[in-house]
Amino acid sequence: MKKILLTFALILLQSQLLSAKTTISWWQFWTDPTIKPVIEEMVEEFEKQNSDIAVELTDLTWANGHEKIVIAFASGNGPDIVELGSDWIAEFAVNGHLSEIKVDDAAQQEFHGWEMATFQSKVYAKPWFLGTRVIFGNRDLLNKAGYAETFAPISLGQFKEAVYKVDSLSKKIYGFGSNAPEKHRSYKKYLPFSWSFDAQIFSDDNRLCLLASDYAVKALNYYKELHDSCGYVANQRGIEDAFLDGKVGFVLSGDWLLKRIENEKLDFNLMSTLIPGDKYPGRSFMGGEFLAINSASKQKEAAQKFIDFITSPENQVKFCQANRSANPSSKTATEDEYFKSNTHLQTFIKQLKIANHPPVDPNWVVYESFIEKAVEDALFNGVEPGTALLKARKKIEAAR
Repeated sequence: MKKILLTFALILLQSQLLSAKTTISWWQFWTDPTIKPVIEEMVEEFEKQNSDIAVELTDLTWANGHEKIVIAFASGNGPDIVELGSDWIAEFAVNGHLSEIKVDDAAQQEFHGWEMATFQSKVYAKPWFLGTRVIFGNRDLLNKAGYAETFAPISLGQFKEAVYKVDSLSKKIYGFGSNAPEKHRSYKKYLPFSWSFDAQIFSDDNRLCLLASDYAVKALNYYKELHDSCGYVANQRGIEDAFLDGKVGFVLSGDWLLKRIENEKLDFNLMSTLIPGDKYPGRSFMGGEFLAINSASKQKEAAQKFIDFITSPENQVKFCQANRSANPSSKTATEDEYFKSNTHLQTFIKQLKIANHPPVDPNWVVYESFIEKAVEDALFNGVEPGTALLKARKKIEAAR
């Protein structure tokens, strides 16, 4: 009888200990078989270091993850922590779904990307991983076009000249990979050129839409010239396929191309460089993945503790090594030998320091579609760049 009572007491004690444990839910998008185990290892390590906290992991997909988050927040069943793309933050913050994050001076200095999580002067998410685009070139084609092994175009003039020279090598060789209309991609190809021409989407005080300024029109004309005269036109994957097959001289792409070259064990003479500017390197596009806390969460302190753990420099390096990616938000992480020893990763890290992000606006996805339609009309539908951008500007003004 005593043994039975003792056993029952132990079971009861164990049950009480388990019920005392705080459980936080996290919705995230990293389901790739090379990355998911690393995510799970980090969760396990956090739980080991914090025995009073358990983390429930839920996977989302880019196909329908946004919709699931919208429904969950609207129904009051959202997770404690959610991974958000940078252009979603304002959308959820304006509806009161995200908890404000207090950022001290140390965190402000350590992490890039806070400005993308700041809406109406409040910070609503912590930067995790950032993303940008750089210029990749085929070094062998550049050599055939008469360029030295160390050449990299810095100015817009140098870049156009190099594109034309590579394009003239053969009828089967194209100078530049130009995107076909592709949702959520087309604007990311035009905006780096627009920013490099010193164009802005909105005025500094955010009152005026400047999408059809002389600078912006010049940028779209420049992009159209590359497209019309030297462009290999396809979707992003098609452009990269042609580039890696030696058919295209230059492409504008992200760090996933480095990962592909490595995974496919391709012997490719790659050149990477910053987006060209008027006289010096220009501005690229910047986005990122952020971690936010549900304003309705009852476990905000535990949630913040987990976010701080998984965004630590050590864990960012671990993640980037597994993902073969280039853009941690942590400045300390970028000093790791993994990044410092790779020239192409360094290109991305340097480009992030001179990259712009779209405005933090709840309606950005709507504005984005207008910009993409303007680019599509100018490149494929015979509309003058100035007319296309003016039409987009009027639509944006009407939507604000």
